[in-house]
Amino acid sequence: MNFLSELREGLFIAWDSLRANKLRSALTTLGIVIGIVTVTLMGTALAGLNAAFLKSISAIGTDVFFVAPWQWFSDEPWWKMRNRRPILLADARALVRQTTFARATTIDASRRMTVRYRDLSATSVNVSGTTEGGAEVGGLVLKEGRFLSAAEVEGARPVCVIGADIAANFFPYESPLGKHLRVEDQNLEIIGVLEKRGSFLGMASLDNEVMLPVTKFVSDFSFRPPVMIRVKVRDLKEMDEAREEIRGIMRKIRHLAPGVPDDFAINEQAAFIQTFDRMNSVVAGAGLFITSLSLFVGGIGIMNIMFVTVAERTREIGIRKAIGAKRRAILTQFLLESALICLLGGLLGLAFAYPITLVMDRFMPAALSASLVGIALLVSVATGVIAGFLPAWRAAKMNPVDALRAE
Repeated sequence: MNFLSELREGLFIAWDSLRANKLRSALTTLGIVIGIVTVTLMGTALAGLNAAFLKSISAIGTDVFFVAPWQWFSDEPWWKMRNRRPILLADARALVRQTTFARATTIDASRRMTVRYRDLSATSVNVSGTTEGGAEVGGLVLKEGRFLSAAEVEGARPVCVIGADIAANFFPYESPLGKHLRVEDQNLEIIGVLEKRGSFLGMASLDNEVMLPVTKFVSDFSFRPPVMIRVKVRDLKEMDEAREEIRGIMRKIRHLAPGVPDDFAINEQAAFIQTFDRMNSVVAGAGLFITSLSLFVGGIGIMNIMFVTVAERTREIGIRKAIGAKRRAILTQFLLESALICLLGGLLGLAFAYPITLVMDRFMPAALSASLVGIALLVSVATGVIAGFLPAWRAAKMNPVDALRAE
């Protein structure tokens, strides 16, 4: 008998055994069901968190540098960074003039303020000053109107571009273009409305914003505010060269002597991704431990039941070996039975996990992908093979004479 015939025969025998002991088989799969539900939900949650994070972080841009006094996610003591000199508008303008690797640049400054239109008001609105390059650097898309022009920035004109939330709250039934918002004691004419952008990392809304020329912001809303410079590099291949050029220009602007540490930082998207990956690894490790524990408990249960099954069918094993069945056939039979129990447990686990992922999808991007289903089923089968190996090996090594004498 060839191996395929042995495999087919073993599968039939294993299936008949499961059908003959339905209750025991169902109880045996319980640990595997719990383990597969755990591994499936963990994988779905991690995939959802990754998707949500990457969607939020895309607002930063992979080809954009953020030049600011403070380093993102730095190990440097906070009080040292707090004492760094701010970057002022004159510094930012000098950098923008001298950089050669930039496709677009913008200078930003912001404050939370109250914004009013007639008898309506909104508190804690992000009022930010920017330049004509802000739309390209930030990947902004206009729903109506236009963005700030270079002449409006240079002349500190009282104009603004508003976010989707401001437009929806203040102008639900009319176009905002040409209307005037009041920010503190200044009236700003609305020249553009941005498309909805969502939130950043699920926290700060990107649509609750009013953008005006940074020169207007500096002159009328905040005297000598610290600013941030965003530089969009013309080619991703030139990121390293652009970073070194920006660093050299900033050191010259801030009159730093050779050997003196930088008192500014050049941040980029990679810092967020590296920090998130570290956090994700910790969460995945904890989830893997919990999942492994669940599957270990389930595997112990499978092993015990398989030992009982082998003991109950000792005479059957003796008869099969007496008429010529090889060790390999006996081993395959019991391994298939153990793997089949776990596979059924995996399918039940997926059936329970699927509706839970639909509920999760209401709060985060979550979907039971084909790859995750495949991994869950593979894990369940592997658990069955590992847990059933010792009982199957014991059955395969039985002496047919001793097995036939068993009562």
